[in-house]
Amino acid sequence: MTHPTDAMTRPTDAVTHPMDLIPAPLSAEHRGSTPGHVTLDARTVLDAGPGTEGTARRLRADLGAATGLPLPDGTGERAVRLRISEEVAREHGPEGYRLTTGAPGAAVLVEGGGPAGVFWGAQTLRQLLGPDAYRRAPVTDRAWTLPHTTVEDRPRFGWRGLMLDVSRHFTAKDDVLRLLDLLAAHKLNVLHFHLTDDQGWRIEIERHPRLTEVGSWRARSKWGHRASPLWTDTPHGGFYTRDDIREIVAYAAERHITVVPEIDLPGHSQAAIAAYPELGNTDVVDTAALTVWDTWGVNPNVLAPTEEVLRFYEGVFEEVLELFPSPFVHVGGDECPKDQWKASPAAQARMRELGLADEDELQSWFVRHFDRWLTARGRRLIGWDEILEGGLAEGAAVSSWRGYAGGIAAAEAGHDVVMCPEQHVYLDHRQAPGDDEPMPIGYVRTLEDVYRFEPVPPGLSPEAAAHILGTQANVWTEVMENRSRVDYQVFPRLAAFAEVAWSALPAPGERDYTGFERRMDTHYRRLDALGVDYRPPAGPLPRQRRPGVLGRPLEGTPPNV
Repeated sequence: MTHPTDAMTRPTDAVTHPMDLIPAPLSAEHRGSTPGHVTLDARTVLDAGPGTEGTARRLRADLGAATGLPLPDGTGERAVRLRISEEVAREHGPEGYRLTTGAPGAAVLVEGGGPAGVFWGAQTLRQLLGPDAYRRAPVTDRAWTLPHTTVEDRPRFGWRGLMLDVSRHFTAKDDVLRLLDLLAAHKLNVLHFHLTDDQGWRIEIERHPRLTEVGSWRARSKWGHRASPLWTDTPHGGFYTRDDIREIVAYAAERHITVVPEIDLPGHSQAAIAAYPELGNTDVVDTAALTVWDTWGVNPNVLAPTEEVLRFYEGVFEEVLELFPSPFVHVGGDECPKDQWKASPAAQARMRELGLADEDELQSWFVRHFDRWLTARGRRLIGWDEILEGGLAEGAAVSSWRGYAGGIAAAEAGHDVVMCPEQHVYLDHRQAPGDDEPMPIGYVRTLEDVYRFEPVPPGLSPEAAAHILGTQANVWTEVMENRSRVDYQVFPRLAAFAEVAWSALPAPGERDYTGFERRMDTHYRRLDALGVDYRPPAGPLPRQRRPGVLGRPLEGTPPNV
């Protein structure tokens, strides 16, 4: 048993140096010839200007829990003052901010170019208070001090995202909310929510109840890579109700995060076909015999190119648009085998009717239909870079995953692009060589590799580079069966990715990785306080390993395509 006085006698955290911030700010400097400090205590109040009330609520909830301070409304020299500033907006944009501690007339002044800028400034304030500011209850008898510092900052990209696959392994709602907190702490602002795939349909659609009654559950799951002989025989599944989705979206919005839903079509659709067999190519496959898929890989069962299928998915998207205010809706469009269409008399007749030259154009027909449908409702379609095959709809944006090439082609053609090349930012890929990495997938992508990732490929014309909306890291969960496994694969590499997405870094070879590692010493303590089960720098803990479970490690240097 811990002695009651142990917590009171622990050494207190040293004040975090401004350059321990992650992601690195545009500028951060101590003011004056002596360090000087500001102390937050029971007399500290919150002075929230118009448009900053949401950030004030978050500070009370997050800092209040960690410090035990009430932070009531108030004004004066002991205030944490939150303001939207036209000057900051002009200099740094709506997500930019200026944070000043020891400011005239206030203990802390956070000025943002807009509400989001104020919120990101508050995240920096939390980092400056030290790792214990991330705890859920006060654990030390300590002073909460801040150096006299000015931080000016703005993001490099407007799209700073993480894609979470909840189809292969379901992520409980509370764990999604926790992940949103972690994204916010790293100044990431997009959650790409991969809700449907062959292995599970995860969103309630009222007009098509079997999508979740049948499509959200599979009888068993492959344990490890698809070549593994091992299975987990416990049925796996789950889904989010409409109210769950509303809660997730609202929780994200309070943290200035946009949730972009993905409904995959025309491939990756076996769970939907298992629920409604008429969606599949019934003239070549006994779709009534299909179940939700229990293994991994590219599935041959794809949607039939019929008007009935279009109407079905229009109904799905109508409900999706009700729940997600995101301007973008992701339709997948990747890894769609054409074999069933080639063998299907009905599909071939449809191609002739539509005047299509081949099956690639048939896939493009699917995508173009939903691009027009979404555009008519004020939304924008985004899809994986396979949607380039057969011709890309005019307003569509591209998630470039197979490398840079698809993104380059799309940007040069005037389409917006999110760069997420597999060999750089797929966080399901292994983090180190050797046998200790659990279920190792792909090439080694170390913390340093991610830190040296550059979203804008060299040689891209300035006009095309302007179409790079930003970047995201992707988390596919075939070999991530629970929250701890997701934590292990995502962290600490997400910290390096967040800096790439936010900060104005030099060219990859010129980046100060040694300095980043030094700042990570502090950041690991933040992750500890947050309860993140990250991969330790020295390698996995014994409980994090999965000995004897087959992965698919690839050796050598990954291709840069």
